[in-house]
Amino acid sequence: MAREVVIIDGSRTPFVRAGEVFRDVPVDELARSCARDLLDRVDIDPAIIDELILGCVAQPPDCANPARVVALRSGLPQSTPAQTVSRNCASGMQAVSDAYDRIRCGASDAVLAGGSESMSRIPILFPLSFGFKLASLSRARAMTEKLAGIFHFRPRDLKPRIGLLEGLKDPFSGENMGDTADRLAREWGISRDEQDQYALESHRRAVASRDVLAEEISALAIPPRFNDVIREDIGPRPDAKFEKMNRMKPYFDRKLGSVTIANSCGITDGASMLLLMDSERARQLGFSPIARIVGTAFVGCDPLRMGLGPVHAISSVLSGSDLALGDIDLVELNEAFAAQVLACQRALASDSFCREAGFSSTPGAIEHDRLNVHGGAIALGHPVGASGARLIFTLARQLHRRGGGHGIATMCVGGGQGGAVLLEGIAS
Repeated sequence: MAREVVIIDGSRTPFVRAGEVFRDVPVDELARSCARDLLDRVDIDPAIIDELILGCVAQPPDCANPARVVALRSGLPQSTPAQTVSRNCASGMQAVSDAYDRIRCGASDAVLAGGSESMSRIPILFPLSFGFKLASLSRARAMTEKLAGIFHFRPRDLKPRIGLLEGLKDPFSGENMGDTADRLAREWGISRDEQDQYALESHRRAVASRDVLAEEISALAIPPRFNDVIREDIGPRPDAKFEKMNRMKPYFDRKLGSVTIANSCGITDGASMLLLMDSERARQLGFSPIARIVGTAFVGCDPLRMGLGPVHAISSVLSGSDLALGDIDLVELNEAFAAQVLACQRALASDSFCREAGFSSTPGAIEHDRLNVHGGAIALGHPVGASGARLIFTLARQLHRRGGGHGIATMCVGGGQGGAVLLEGIAS
């Protein structure tokens, strides 16, 4: 029989806008910081951890498997294996799902799982021709050979490509993620005002929930001097105003679009880690879990409408349970774009779309007081490798605080996928 998998606790760094105070903090240090804090807070012997799984999209060239570096620098034994996984925006969710599968089948008893991303440090790329010519130049010995190698360079060899922007474009469809959000806004009749109002509400909720969100956060001291300590998210805006948002120009489709920087998620640095364990092992060690994982699901969908992935994933994860969407107390739906969240809401109320997505009946839109109650990625930011783990952790804490109930963490995935994790809260 499959074993029961529980979440003991979690931790995350503050989420910080890319290019700001975390710009010099490597992706492995972001994850190490909250992993070490989690181990200390739970007060667990690191030798009990069977493995570490880390989600990361932009794995740095000088740290090809950041999970292993995180494991060793967090104090896990050298014998503890670690792997890095990637499923684009859902990489952190994938890490938690993999840990769930490993524990459920008996391959592991306790796993550290989560995600980390330094979007500040995604490199600028140069054409391959530059690398080839540079390699040829390095092999030159005589001065004449070196001069000939230098004169082979052309201006086009030095034209940079911004790695971050390359990563936000789907190589299959050729479209930027923002373009797909503009398409959803047009197809589902979502106005600019609706998007800006939703974005404003995300900021308001996040600001009002600062004390609650602070309980998730592990303060991070900025290397190398470690004299600056960041203790809260840098993203939620107490001064956010609808009028100011509404004046911003469309960012992707500048003529006909309605998606702007203000009603999209932020480009962000951050990490989040969770400790998952077999429930019987947790009981033997005296731990009190905060939630139980009921199931996980990943599905594919149209890359041009990737933002609707959560609808397909919710249908899939619920199909393996006795629950309907109306039985779910809380939903954390990643706010890649306001248009994308609102399109999911309309799709959940559409009979034809719900039939296509596999629902036995149309569930209807998720009620306001059940959806992203502490704000979402429009306010907090979206460090792509970490967000899935953050959604699960935030949801688990909410359900635990409420004394139980069920919740779903879900997100769209660049390239046309959706992911969802179904949780059951465990009372104190």
